[in-house]
Amino acid sequence: MPTKTLQIPTPDGRADAFAALPDHGEQHRHPGVLMYADAFGIRPVLEEMARELAGHGYYVLVPNFFYRHGPAPLIELPEHIGEEIRSEAVAQLMPLIKAHTAERIRRDADAYLRFLTSRPEVSAGPVAVTGYCIGGLLAMHTAAAHPGQVAAVAGFHGPVGADGPDSLRRLLSTLTAQVHLGHAETDMTPEALGELNQALDAAGVVYTSEIYPGTVHGFTMSDTDAFDPAALQHHWDRLLTLLGHTLG
Repeated sequence: MPTKTLQIPTPDGRADAFAALPDHGEQHRHPGVLMYADAFGIRPVLEEMARELAGHGYYVLVPNFFYRHGPAPLIELPEHIGEEIRSEAVAQLMPLIKAHTAERIRRDADAYLRFLTSRPEVSAGPVAVTGYCIGGLLAMHTAAAHPGQVAAVAGFHGPVGADGPDSLRRLLSTLTAQVHLGHAETDMTPEALGELNQALDAAGVVYTSEIYPGTVHGFTMSDTDAFDPAALQHHWDRLLTLLGHTLG
């Protein structure tokens, strides 16, 4: 897959980003997908996932959403992120996560989508947004802020709904995209899933929202102890079906 390293202009600076295109992608136009990484950011596993998705016919843009604190990688990570290293890394990243306010999320989303849709390799029409861990929450906020532009949104092992029912209702009130949410078993109880799905129903959202059996937080990431190959494949099946229905 052809790949590019890019700089996205934003009101607060330039966000470094990784983009993957289908083979011969520069000669044709393809539906655009904005992919938000997990908190560990752009690294080989995310680049591989972007290439995998691009292989199905999409232009995939992965921004470094912590660009205000420097280019990716922001912290040094080993090839495999074990549990002890993961805890240390999360502790380093937590101040950045807390500083990434809703206002920043929306401002960045405007810039990312403007950049994505201006690429000569991206076809006219709606786009999709997908994300992992905190990226799943960013994806939902992006879709809610751009109801006329985002046709599909997916989040995997993300904290959607963690801010409480009032925040969730506000988030869903402007959402028009079709949704898939894939939850880790350790992140979501059946009772909490029921409450989340009731909120999606009440908002009139077209969605699938499910717990992936036997999974722990981070199950899509092959460079972590949480990785579950079967769950990753289920994630691809769900994501590609969603994109096929909404972007063609």
